[in-house]
Amino acid sequence: MPVEDSINPPGKAAPPNQVRSHAGAPLDSLDRRIVAELVHDGRLPNNLLAERLGIAASTCLTRTRSLIERGVIRGFRADVDHAKMGADLQALISVRIRPHARGDLPELARRLSREPGVQSVYFITGAFDFLIHVVAADTEGLRVFVADRLSASPEIETTQTSLVFDHLTGQSS
Repeated sequence: MPVEDSINPPGKAAPPNQVRSHAGAPLDSLDRRIVAELVHDGRLPNNLLAERLGIAASTCLTRTRSLIERGVIRGFRADVDHAKMGADLQALISVRIRPHARGDLPELARRLSREPGVQSVYFITGAFDFLIHVVAADTEGLRVFVADRLSASPEIETTQTSLVFDHLTGQSS
C-alpha cells in the first residue's frame, strides 16, 4: 500500500510535498531537498548544505537530525570501489528457500547479510526469495561462497548466480 493511502482517507491522496514518513511526520519540500543533497553527497558539511538550500545552518541541522531520528535517513555510507580493495568480482545471487525454512525469513536474511563479502540482501518476489549482492576476490572466492556457504545450507533449495560486469548507483555521476 502506498504511503499516501495509509494516512489519507479513501480517495484523498496527500499532496506530493506532504507525504508522511513511516513515523507519521510530514515530509515537506525542504525535507526532500535535504535528502536529495545528502544522497548526492553524504559528506556535505551542514553549513554548505544550508547555504545550498538557502536556509540557516541551525534550521538545516535541526531538519537533518529530525530526518535521521524519524528513520528517513538510515545512515551514511562510503561508496567503495571493490576492485581497488582486492575484490575484483561482483555477483548477484538469486536464492530460493526450501518450504520448511520459510518460517523465519527475516532472520535468515540477517544471517545472510553477515556473511563475508555480502553487500546487500534483498527480499524479493517471483521465482526466488532473496537476491544477494556479493563481492569476492576471484572466481574461487565466489565458488566457495556459493557452493560451500549457500548451497550447503539446509534452508537453501537453489541458487542462480549472475556476474556483474559494471555497477552504477543512482547517485553516480
